[in-house]
Amino acid sequence: ALSHKLMCNIGAAAKSLDEDTELSAIVLTGRPEVFSMGFDLKDPESEEMREAGLATWRRAAQAGPRMCRAWEELEPVTIAAVEGWCIGGGVVLATACDHRVLGQKGTMYVPEIERGMNMSWGSLPRFAALMGPSRTKRFVIMAEKLRGEMARDWGLVDEVTADGQTLAKALEMAQVIAAMPPVQVRMCKQGINAATAALDRAVSVMDLDQ
Repeated sequence: ALSHKLMCNIGAAAKSLDEDTELSAIVLTGRPEVFSMGFDLKDPESEEMREAGLATWRRAAQAGPRMCRAWEELEPVTIAAVEGWCIGGGVVLATACDHRVLGQKGTMYVPEIERGMNMSWGSLPRFAALMGPSRTKRFVIMAEKLRGEMARDWGLVDEVTADGQTLAKALEMAQVIAAMPPVQVRMCKQGINAATAALDRAVSVMDLDQ
């Protein structure tokens, strides 16, 4: 689960990797049985910040979107290798990466609406860009669970592998990218993102306060 401390550490890891000018590809993965169970609703540190007042809680609530933005803004190409459950904020983190590899029995699921919560962290523009508006509404509003081939057919993930093989496939993809000229890789990624995500921040700017 994504505690406040873990989200800060994952974001810091992305920023540290951004200092490597020769790096072309990065693979992000979780445990063999689960990628992420999403935001930790029982995190004591988050609860303390919530009780400290609105300004402190508002600042603390930025840890998730900052983490995702740090991964999204990396210049090297990023690949998420997802095994098992990938829930809520874990899905948002995975979609902040450039590519996703999912195990056959892996499951992508955003239960926020079932708990009376809004989808935030800049997730809706990312989902809609990958799956289109209709499927994004089913994924978010109907809270449909996307497994294996269905997640690939909908466009949420790029590749589906046998369980336990997502990291190997992600590293295989990374090796192809790493064989390309690093500056050109970064330039192409930047151009593609500018063409497809220019308005993402504009339409999700009120996520945090919502």
